[in-house]
Amino acid sequence: MSSSRIISFRIASERVAELDSIATALDRDRSHLLNEAVESYLDQQRRLVAMVKEGLRASKNGKTIDDEDLDALIGSWVKPIPPRKKEEKAR
Repeated sequence: MSSSRIISFRIASERVAELDSIATALDRDRSHLLNEAVESYLDQQRRLVAMVKEGLRASKNGKTIDDEDLDALIGSWVKPIPPRKKEEKAR
C-alpha cells in the first residue's frame, strides 16, 4: 500500500453514526470503510471521465447519433409498462 495521509472533512453526525454502525457490523474500522468508499468513488469518476473523453473524440471525428436512433436506443433499455386492468383502475 502506498503511503497514507490524514485528511479531514465535515460530515453530518447522522452519517458518522451510520458509518460506525456498518463498521461494527462488518468488524471493520471507520477508516477502512471510508477508504473503500473513496476508492469506489474514484473508480466511478475515472470511468465517467474516460466515457466523456471517448464521446468527445467520437464527436470530433463526426461519429454522432441522430435523434431517432437515440430514442430507439433508449427505448430498448426501458421495459414497457403493461396497461392496468379495469378493476385496478377503479381502486
